[in-house]
Amino acid sequence: MGAFLVGMTREPKRRRPTPNCLVFHGPGFDAVALGAPPQSCKEPDGVFKLRRGHSEPAVLLVDETLLVRAEELRRLPPRIVFVATDERSEHALGGRIDVSLVGVEQEIARRRLFDAACQLAVTRAVARSTRRRLDHARRVFDELREIGMALMLERDRATLLHQIVDHLKRFTQSDAGIMLLIETGEDGEQRLRPVAYEFDSLPNLPPVPQTVPIDNTSIMGHAAMVKEPVVIADSYALPPDANFSRNPAFDKQFGYWTRSMLIVPMVDHVDRLIGELVLVNRKSERGARIDGKAAADKYVLEYTDRQVNVARALASVAAVSIENAQLHVQVERTLEGVVKAAVSAIDQRDPSTKGHSVRVATLALDLAAAVDRAGRGAYRDTHFTRRQMRELYFASLLHDFGKVTVHEDVLLKAKKLPPLLAERVANRFDLIRRTMEVDHQMARARLACSSAAPADGARLDAEFADRIRQLDHMRQVVRDANEPTVLAEPASAELPAIAKRTFEMLDGSMMPFLTPDELRFLQISRGTLDEHERAEIESHVEETHRFLAHIPWTDDLKDLVTYAYGHHEKLNGSGYPKRLVAKDIPVQTRLITIADMFDALTESDRPYKPAVAPERALEIMKSDADAGLLDKDLIDIMVEEKVYRRVVDEDWERLWKTPVEQDLLR
Repeated sequence: MGAFLVGMTREPKRRRPTPNCLVFHGPGFDAVALGAPPQSCKEPDGVFKLRRGHSEPAVLLVDETLLVRAEELRRLPPRIVFVATDERSEHALGGRIDVSLVGVEQEIARRRLFDAACQLAVTRAVARSTRRRLDHARRVFDELREIGMALMLERDRATLLHQIVDHLKRFTQSDAGIMLLIETGEDGEQRLRPVAYEFDSLPNLPPVPQTVPIDNTSIMGHAAMVKEPVVIADSYALPPDANFSRNPAFDKQFGYWTRSMLIVPMVDHVDRLIGELVLVNRKSERGARIDGKAAADKYVLEYTDRQVNVARALASVAAVSIENAQLHVQVERTLEGVVKAAVSAIDQRDPSTKGHSVRVATLALDLAAAVDRAGRGAYRDTHFTRRQMRELYFASLLHDFGKVTVHEDVLLKAKKLPPLLAERVANRFDLIRRTMEVDHQMARARLACSSAAPADGARLDAEFADRIRQLDHMRQVVRDANEPTVLAEPASAELPAIAKRTFEMLDGSMMPFLTPDELRFLQISRGTLDEHERAEIESHVEETHRFLAHIPWTDDLKDLVTYAYGHHEKLNGSGYPKRLVAKDIPVQTRLITIADMFDALTESDRPYKPAVAPERALEIMKSDADAGLLDKDLIDIMVEEKVYRRVVDEDWERLWKTPVEQDLLR
């Protein structure tokens, strides 16, 4: 076993002694004559009073005086050996008879038959006891296997540690269980820190900040050094030659009495110490409170080989489970880093929307938490697990990743006219003005060479000034039309008339004030994109799906792609790319849609639109909800709970630095 035993005397194992055989017989039969010890002989009524769990071997000598209770005799358990002593009992009980003395006259033969009956009873008792032990061992094995599987699957570290302690306490009938894990301090020294503990007798035990050095100054430190189980029968009676000591400060501080202890180190597959499990005060009664020496004397038992073996088995499983959980945390952090790197790539691609993905993820999580708390309306039974919240968080962060494939001139388009066309229109109006000025000066020169009256010059200047005013007005109309709007608005009615006007180029050709393409862009009713550009922007959803679908997500993130893919769908089927309707859009997607729209409306750093106040944004979103585009119940919860305030009031970089775990637990 490898256990270090202190304060316990372990005798070598001996064969279990043969148990006494009880002999039940009627008043008319002399069992002593068959060799039965007088102290083992019992009245026949006693056989009917044997407890169900009674395991001592028993023989019933049946004679005709007992046949009045024949039906009761037949219902006795088969472990009781029936010996027929006369023909009537043999005939009446038939197959229930195990041994018969009928017709056996010789005394020695009768004694040998009786001895055989007793031996059969002993064999049955031993077999029954062995079967019970095997059944118990099988149940323990099955339960340990189930516990091991459950621990292997548990990914939440805090839950895992407390489960290990709880299972170990229960299996060993201990009053207390403690788990300590290795940590390395700034000085490079390794110590043991308590991370999970349960004391039945101290239910309100405060956090224990002390760490334990790995040395011989304590029992736990010694066990960590030798990496072997240490069994203590009585911590207050350590032998003089023990090379470690025990500090009673804990017992004095909390009114406890630590007597029996079992310390089992946890080592990984390369024999590296991970921590240790400490069990205190194995109890004879589960509900006993160990609050002093008297209670310890009455209820505390020593830890046996069985408890040591169970503890070692669980410690091995615990070590692997903790290592798996630590690896899982590392994988999660790596995944989080990859996701954040992807979001940073989006921000660098479109600096004008920097922080958008972070704000959307924050608002989506806050709204999901509000839905979970609300407990009313259509979502009264909707609750999100931590894993679902994490899945929603990553889907929200990555919902716009496909924008990395969109051309920058479309992605960053701030006005209705593309930059090249806007510059061309501006230069053209400059040219028109310069042409008007040249034409006016030439007309003035011709007038000066003629005999025209001064009034003609004044009239010429007035006409020129009027043309310039008209040109400036048209230019302002074009400038105003080039500005995007949040809501759909009709284009200026003057634009077509302006487009029909022409001027003469130097080569004598005629050029319109606005080309058909320029007029088309200026007549965009909402935003800055025409139908072709909008199609390219909308393609980012397909690109997001294509990118995310190639990643082998774990099972707890398997729906992430679906949630991100549908964030531009509308409940009435007017969204894109699949034109889904309400029944096909999960609540997680609806949350992202609402968060995405709110941020798009309220953020002021976008060059293609002015920001609107949060209250105005909510009015617009309510209007869309009334029109069947957005989820009205979610909008109502968002407004009532004011969950949008965090993304409005806090800087996105601060939100970005908030640990994911903290966000998920809000």
